[in-house]
Amino acid sequence: MITLRRPTKEFELDAIDFKQEFIDNGEPIINGSELLDQMDSYDEWLKSVSDNTSSKLVNPSWVVTDTYFAFDENDRMVGIIDLRHELNKFLKDFGNCGYSVRPSERRKGYATEMLKLILDRARELGMDKIQLSVERSNEASVKTITNNGGKYERSFTFDGAEADVYCIYI
Repeated sequence: MITLRRPTKEFELDAIDFKQEFIDNGEPIINGSELLDQMDSYDEWLKSVSDNTSSKLVNPSWVVTDTYFAFDENDRMVGIIDLRHELNKFLKDFGNCGYSVRPSERRKGYATEMLKLILDRARELGMDKIQLSVERSNEASVKTITNNGGKYERSFTFDGAEADVYCIYI
């Protein structure tokens, strides 16, 4: 059972440990983390994530976004997921949602459950669909998306890699 929790100062050590596991696993990018992978200061990241939940404070180059940590039944942070309320020009291929599961917790169904929970949040916001993109080679993520009702829409190339866009109608 996964619970989604908004980032707070209380979760700083969990987030640092989460990020470090990606680094130790040779994965410099944490999808859906609102740039946690690029920030040196948790406090700066937390302020940015908090500001981005408000239409009045959101970074002008971004969109209103809800970011959540995913915790398992043992209260361990196993993932991160975000929900972008709309798409701007940059996001038109990437979509409304990104997510990552820590390397040691993959293939346990967490991503599927996280996405299911974020769809509930999208419904609450009145969204009728969310768009997600995935590198074609990421079979686990394709499965996560299709298990939640994702339908293939189109393909695009980013940084030399083929990616597919899926929509989940809610």
